[in-house]
Amino acid sequence: MKPDPLRVLLAAAVLAASFAAHADIYRTTDLKTGAVTYTNIARPVGGNYKLVLREGFVSEPVISGGRAQARGVPLTFSWAEKSKLFARHIAEAAKATAVEPALIRAVISAESAFNPFAESTAGAVGLMQLMPGTAQRYGVANRRDPAQNIHGGARYLRDLLQMFNNNIPLALAAYNAGEDAVIRYGNRIPPYRETIDYVPRVMRYYVQFRSAA
Repeated sequence: MKPDPLRVLLAAAVLAASFAAHADIYRTTDLKTGAVTYTNIARPVGGNYKLVLREGFVSEPVISGGRAQARGVPLTFSWAEKSKLFARHIAEAAKATAVEPALIRAVISAESAFNPFAESTAGAVGLMQLMPGTAQRYGVANRRDPAQNIHGGARYLRDLLQMFNNNIPLALAAYNAGEDAVIRYGNRIPPYRETIDYVPRVMRYYVQFRSAA
């Protein structure tokens, strides 16, 4: 039996909390290329750095673009603080794609809990958990770069919204399960447990971020 989208949207979703070691998070900018790096391994050498988070929660040493990444472990400050950390990238992506900032934030909340180093066992990477094929499709060269990841994810969201006539739950279902799955089930939310849980969770975040704005 096909799930009723209205019942899906009303379903309760529970996020499990993960715990690990504390570390300060620094952001550095390459003055030649403008590339931004986030690290908690050590205080960066020289003056071109900024402390962006004190005692963030990560599961292991992390460095953007390197081999050591925390895998899907959320940082332990509030949702509002997490969102502010990448506010400029979110605002720029929202303006470029006409996708609501609140929706981009909601997807990031569900996908990575604002952890730019998140990596799933399926191979999805970064804030918006882009798969290699999706990254290539939207010109994302470095999935671990917050700006590239957010812009690529926002463009994908824009295309899904257009594909499903601005039906946000269907676009979210497609983001999670793939557009082919939504189409295969007659433009309904596919009966996959992960997707059935995912859609109302993102919708809840979406409402919260819209209210906060």
